[in-house]
Amino acid sequence: MSAMNENRSPKKTAFHSAKEIAYIGLFSALLIGGQLAFSFFPGVEIVTALFVSYSFVFGRIRGMAVATVFSVLRQLLFGFFPNVFVLYLIYYHLLAFGMGSIGKKYGAEPKRKLWLVLLCSCLYCVLFTVFDDLITPLWYGYSQRARTAYIVASLPVMGAQTLCVGITTGILFLPLNKTFRLIAKPSGMKING
Repeated sequence: MSAMNENRSPKKTAFHSAKEIAYIGLFSALLIGGQLAFSFFPGVEIVTALFVSYSFVFGRIRGMAVATVFSVLRQLLFGFFPNVFVLYLIYYHLLAFGMGSIGKKYGAEPKRKLWLVLLCSCLYCVLFTVFDDLITPLWYGYSQRARTAYIVASLPVMGAQTLCVGITTGILFLPLNKTFRLIAKPSGMKING
């Protein structure tokens, strides 16, 4: 039996060192801090800009790892709300997959594809509200009237949030992209593009 185990090639994983896992933990903590810092201002958020940049540079797998850690930490720190947990798990995994895919294809030319990153960031922000408008009323069993009121009330916040995401991503994406690439080089982490 041991001879058979010796002939097997080691299983490939996305994480090659404890340093990479530590970066995922640190970045998840940064997302929590960013969310906490802006939690008093409805519609204002920085998490998407940070998350988009991270997933673009470090890829889908690391982005989805951060999405999981962030979703769990958020619940532990801000209180457990099952509908929010489901929403975050779905949304941030999709965001990581999408932005990681764009980064894989265009990572070597982030300046030339900034328009695509901005467009997708804003579309994902709208998608977050759509998912929330579907999940929350369903989870809590809202009546049709309450569901409609919930959706209507979410529209101004979605508008402000989408505008904020467009602005923060437009301002922060290229500097964060450069910073994440500089962090990755000395540690030997593989990056997109």
